[in-house]
Amino acid sequence: MTTSASHPRRVLKLRDLIFYGIVVITPIAPVPIYGVAQQLSHGHVILSLVLAGIAMMLTAFSYGRMANLYPSGGSAYVYVGRGLNPHLGFVAGWTMTLDYLVLPIVAIIQVSLAIQRLLPSVPYAAWVTGCAVLITLLNLRGIRTTARANLALLIAMSIVIAAFLVLAVKYLSGLQGIGGLLSLRPIYDPATFDLRAIATATSFAALTYIGFDGLTTLAEDVDNPRRNVPLATVSVCLFTALFSCLLVYLAQLIYPDYHAFANIETAFMDVTRRVGGETLFQGIGIVIILSSFGAAMAGEVAAARVMLAMGRDNVLPARFFARLSARTDNPTANILLISLIAWVGSLLLSLEHAGELLNFGALLGFMGVNLAAFRQCYWRRERAARRLWADAIVPLAGFLFCLAIWVTLPLPAKLIGGGWLLVGIVYLMARTRRFGAPPLSST
Repeated sequence: MTTSASHPRRVLKLRDLIFYGIVVITPIAPVPIYGVAQQLSHGHVILSLVLAGIAMMLTAFSYGRMANLYPSGGSAYVYVGRGLNPHLGFVAGWTMTLDYLVLPIVAIIQVSLAIQRLLPSVPYAAWVTGCAVLITLLNLRGIRTTARANLALLIAMSIVIAAFLVLAVKYLSGLQGIGGLLSLRPIYDPATFDLRAIATATSFAALTYIGFDGLTTLAEDVDNPRRNVPLATVSVCLFTALFSCLLVYLAQLIYPDYHAFANIETAFMDVTRRVGGETLFQGIGIVIILSSFGAAMAGEVAAARVMLAMGRDNVLPARFFARLSARTDNPTANILLISLIAWVGSLLLSLEHAGELLNFGALLGFMGVNLAAFRQCYWRRERAARRLWADAIVPLAGFLFCLAIWVTLPLPAKLIGGGWLLVGIVYLMARTRRFGAPPLSST
């Protein structure tokens, strides 16, 4: 049974929000991309992570500012629509919906590939189907169940990652003493340093951070959203940057020759085998499964919340997209639709193509939010209330960093993502009589 009342109850605390954000991004975010990023950057993954992290931190600050002004679900759709223009808000929401739709696809693919490597006798399609069904059932139980599941997943992942950190330190100090833990080579190697290669790798490394913005889609589920949403968004992004650099730094010290990996796509697993043997090798495989499973759950929730906000404004048909379950307080129809898309997409798309599409939608949305933060927090304020650094420089710098990363995306991602964007614009034109009317029927 569903109800037309479309405002969820505020049940999530700051802790729940931070756990949710960490699980969306996953504590092992750089692990699946490590080998490819090593190859693309010529051994300078940390620099690529730092550059991408700067763009994401600046953008996270803008997200926090806009969440403070508009503490409601909908993320970039709401922020750009109210901060810039309702039509641009639809475009931002449409592109971010692509991001949120692809995030569960990427995660389900990662889960299925990892399980298939451990249990190769079961077909890949069976793992995709089973994973999609389980994620859907958990999310249909409501946001409280999702938050509890995220906490359990985070604990399990943390145990294995802690084991890797301890064994990595032991391995390196055993080889060269305490000095084995200190080296500039993972940060700067003059023999292989290439700015163009690092720039290319940065657009790929941005995948490490994708998902932090999903926190703002839960603004209506959070108590004290004006304080907790900005704090959680920036905290999660900063944690991801620092922890990712630590994992990559240790991995490069342990396995400095990135040309020697047996399989570049599972390179980090080779690193764990060197320090922890077969047990840790299997353990990191399980962690990849758990982290990707958590990301798929959280990504599905984020997509459902964006659709809820767009349905509530009747930008998408409200009768379907704005309805909440009376029992679980969840947008059940949205979750079922997203689950179907994720299942089909996981069977049809490769991990590489799905990741590129995810970055396309996310970075366009990030640019819109940065511009909205600049307009609302600086341009539209009284001169005496303006703060040059926080209100102008930070959001504009975030926009430029995201634009620079977006430009380096591969052409196929731009073509497919551009097709999605074109469909959204055509729909918007038809709905608003060629932009002659606002796309929102309510606010």
